[in-house]
Amino acid sequence: MRIALGQIWQETNTLNPLATTRENFETFGVLRGADLLEKMSRTNELGGMMQSMRVWSEPPELIGLVRLPAWPAGLITAATFDWLQAEVLSSLRAAGKVDAVLLALHGSLAGHDHPDVEGDLLAAVRELIGPDIPLVATLDLHAYVTPKMIAAADALVLFHTIPHVDVVETGNRGAEVLRRILYEGVRPVVAWQAVPAVLPAEVANSEEPGNVAAIRKARLQHWEAQPGVLTAGVATVQPWMDVPHLASAVVVVTDGDITLAQNICNELAGDLWQARQQYLPQLTELATAVQIAHESDGLTVLSDSADATTSGSIGNGTAFLAEVFKHQWPRPVCLAMFAPHIVAQALEVGLGNECEFTFGTEPPTDFVEHFTARMKVEKFFPTAFTLSGHLGSNLAIDMGQSVRLTSGNVNLIVTSRSGPHFAPELFRAAGIEPFTAQLLVAKSPCGFRAAYKAVAQRIFNVRSPGCAPANFWEFPFANIQRPLWPWDEFDWQPSALLKPAK
Repeated sequence: MRIALGQIWQETNTLNPLATTRENFETFGVLRGADLLEKMSRTNELGGMMQSMRVWSEPPELIGLVRLPAWPAGLITAATFDWLQAEVLSSLRAAGKVDAVLLALHGSLAGHDHPDVEGDLLAAVRELIGPDIPLVATLDLHAYVTPKMIAAADALVLFHTIPHVDVVETGNRGAEVLRRILYEGVRPVVAWQAVPAVLPAEVANSEEPGNVAAIRKARLQHWEAQPGVLTAGVATVQPWMDVPHLASAVVVVTDGDITLAQNICNELAGDLWQARQQYLPQLTELATAVQIAHESDGLTVLSDSADATTSGSIGNGTAFLAEVFKHQWPRPVCLAMFAPHIVAQALEVGLGNECEFTFGTEPPTDFVEHFTARMKVEKFFPTAFTLSGHLGSNLAIDMGQSVRLTSGNVNLIVTSRSGPHFAPELFRAAGIEPFTAQLLVAKSPCGFRAAYKAVAQRIFNVRSPGCAPANFWEFPFANIQRPLWPWDEFDWQPSALLKPAK
């Protein structure tokens, strides 16, 4: 038994003006063949897949295709789309005859000319391998599930958690669905429903008991434990994608029982629609949140969700920095920013010297105002670490040459590459212990809670500017199909679409 494994991972934010190019993927780290199998054996979805398959009663031969990851950012270019698809298909051709294909995808990758990149990719893979070879893909909880994806894949297996702490488990689940297809002869039938709602991420914490997302996760796990159910998933979609037919989705796959799949799908879709108002966050004004942090003991964490690099925002916002500079801080304050030109300027200024830095100038956008401050070049360091928790399990991160700038107790980490500008590992690489800070700003809407919930005295979701705003429906979207909540208020009832067994 020969099973081919591969991955494309990037989450697109169409409000971000910075295009995603081939260079972004190559910088993050492309892996091919045996390198993929070796270096990803304990990491994320691919690691979960391999761990599961290697303990099957009849372990298959694993064929590494290609891993193509890039950090969330703007639309991919047409040339990058062509390159991505060519890489996957050429690696699959080179693999020779395979008995199945198992892919780890994000599900919200979009290009200037290709709003449904993963749908196009899965369709191309299906055309290459033919109708009878099993094709299973895992997807992020924020996937943009499309008819092309449903048509091409035998099963789509989705994350259940936000923060995304089940990436390895999702790989396990994807491999288990494939095992049952190959060894038990199950016949996947699919029910799926696009739900005309786009849900904010800020308060959708599936790991908080009683939270609406925690209740949703429990229902999904309940259904997946039932006889005959192969997988059940809800995708609440990446909100900052101005693409046709943007919507949340429910996907249920059963063993030959189309009625069971339909009933579960309709129930989950109806529950998601009825609970939609509970996903709306209560945002604290920036000045208020910073003032509370200044007057309080313990660690205060503020979510800079609108400029979250995990959501595909640029990460060069200045609003929090400007507000922090209005106060004198008795204990450390930690912020992070993506600004390669600031790193370059700091290198010219030199270690230990002070200079006036103007932040927010590159790239110029409507979301960021310039802010100038005099700061000391405290430390240069290479920002390479292993991320575990939200988004990662043993995930290698390299944010390039970075600098720590200081002004009193204000510590600003500036990186030359985008990445998880919330991670404790980032601040520790700069020589700061984030858990003992007075204030920490996390560029993340919800996932940061996996790292800070247990140690923070208080956490605020803050209203701030950026291209990943919590109030995304107040921004111009030209390509979405209406009506769509929360842009519109309307009545809706689920009616699942069905894909019978082959």
